[in-house]
Amino acid sequence: QPTECFLSQPEEKQESTVKAKRRKKKKISDILEKSAPKPGVPADLQNLLSQHFGENRSVIEIEELKLSDSCFLPANDLTHSFSSYLKEICPKWAKLRKNHKEKKSVVMLVICSSALRSLELIKSMTAFKGDCRVLKLFAKHIKIKEQMNMLEKGVFHIGVGTPGRVKALVEQDGLCLNSTKYMILDWNWRDQKLRRMMDIPEIKKETIDLLEMSIIKLCREGSVKLGLF
Repeated sequence: QPTECFLSQPEEKQESTVKAKRRKKKKISDILEKSAPKPGVPADLQNLLSQHFGENRSVIEIEELKLSDSCFLPANDLTHSFSSYLKEICPKWAKLRKNHKEKKSVVMLVICSSALRSLELIKSMTAFKGDCRVLKLFAKHIKIKEQMNMLEKGVFHIGVGTPGRVKALVEQDGLCLNSTKYMILDWNWRDQKLRRMMDIPEIKKETIDLLEMSIIKLCREGSVKLGLF
């Protein structure tokens, strides 16, 4: 009997260590799956910018990148469809659309994490956009020269795409942001791995670069409003 007792003890220990090891291998998606989705608020973007620039910028430079609450549109509380959200934040869209005559520019910029998500958002804004012209601003299957030609020749009201391609168009003078009134970040949506756009390092960096390049300045001047969908 004592020998049986000794034999069973190490086996139990072994089982418990295996279980402990298994517990450690939890993925981020497992944690996100169990946590209730929280809608993004302006403070989330503010904190993100502070963390990103905090280490390598002076206090004065960081102060210049701060956005007041007046720079933001009401955030999505997760009850809206994309069209109903846009109708709420932009009730005078018909007038804005009618008055927009400038080429190489858009009134509204929608930034999201992928080409596929861009197409989803374009489809889901049908009830809002009416007969306005929407331009796809992502890299997949579309050359940047094609987008530049389209912007130069025609008048577009809404641009939907990824931060990398939008940034490249601004840098190459293909897209001018002086007529832009609204910039919407597809903040709350999660992909198959349950990552939001700001959870993907490359998308996060390109979005922050785009904001720093010109959007923050335009927001502080009052010409652009930021929305978190």
